[in-house]
Amino acid sequence: MSDSEITGELEAFRDSVRKFLAREVVPNIERFREDRRVSPETWRKAGEMGLLGVSIAEEHGGAGGDFRHEAVVMDELGAIGFLDFGIPLHNGIVAPYITRYGSDEQKAKWLPKLASGELIGAIAMTEPGTGSDLQAIRTKARREGNRYFLDGQKTFITNGQNANFIIVAAKTDHDAGARGISLFVVETDQADGFRRGRNLKKIGLHGQDTSELFFDSVSLPPESLIGDGENRGFYQLMEQLPQERLIIAVQAIAAAEAALAVTVAYTKERTAFGKRILDFQNSRFVLAEAKTEITIARAFLDDCVDKLLREELDATTAAMAKWWCTQKQNEIADACLQLFGGYGYMEEYPISHMWADARVQKIYGGTNEIMKELIARTL
Repeated sequence: MSDSEITGELEAFRDSVRKFLAREVVPNIERFREDRRVSPETWRKAGEMGLLGVSIAEEHGGAGGDFRHEAVVMDELGAIGFLDFGIPLHNGIVAPYITRYGSDEQKAKWLPKLASGELIGAIAMTEPGTGSDLQAIRTKARREGNRYFLDGQKTFITNGQNANFIIVAAKTDHDAGARGISLFVVETDQADGFRRGRNLKKIGLHGQDTSELFFDSVSLPPESLIGDGENRGFYQLMEQLPQERLIIAVQAIAAAEAALAVTVAYTKERTAFGKRILDFQNSRFVLAEAKTEITIARAFLDDCVDKLLREELDATTAAMAKWWCTQKQNEIADACLQLFGGYGYMEEYPISHMWADARVQKIYGGTNEIMKELIARTL
């Protein structure tokens, strides 16, 4: 397929995503925020429209696209100021563990349902006492006969209330540190001993269900183990982290673009001292800086996406993208909110949500301090 054909396909896909969001999501954003979750019905509709499993192969029920198609979904969610909808995690983080490491039987069983929305995905790594330090997780899976028994607790799990397909990181060898981690699939509808805790209240992303999860001797068949044996989980997680961090970076700049757009519109309409806010030099300079930084970030991200498609995106470059783009997202959202004055602090204005939603981006997927440490190791 030529570059022009790919561009045309992506733009056609963008149009369909935009129309779906305008019809099914935008009118319901306030309800989703009040409910602190996107409804399962909306997830299923997204599956029917081909927004789920975008990069899952057609033979497994997906659209057969690639990361560029996933980026389109993120761009359009950012444009409506609602990155709360956890499609990027479902598509770009959960599903790849099955497409990359799953057996043929696992792919045939799970991928079509992930693409249709019958299954909603989550990944459970973080624990109450463990964030970036994965080797310190305490959740364990013990083998007894022909079953595994999963015990532990997870927290801050995106899609945690809706998810019925959860990839869980657990220790299968407690004496091996990071090398003793394995990944298991828990289908919650069939899991005695599984329960959901609180739908956690957050300062931002109010429409995203973020939850505590509990596993009390959850019995799993051996085919729930992802990969060709135990103790492969840490390597699988590390191999997927560059894409996960690129996803966060793409979302960051999509959100920054939206913040800039609503602020430009506001400063053209709002007046003070007899002239538009946009006509003050300070306003123009702030917005000019934001536009420049977004343009630079887009060029960097395009290069990162090209590298990812060629399987050449290294962990250091992904860490750079994650920390720098999320830092700029926060700076731009804050500068834009300032131009709204007191109205920027009111929830009825989208910029207030964009500002609050931005903050967590510097934390999850590995804190930005961890990103800098990873980069510094290459100096």
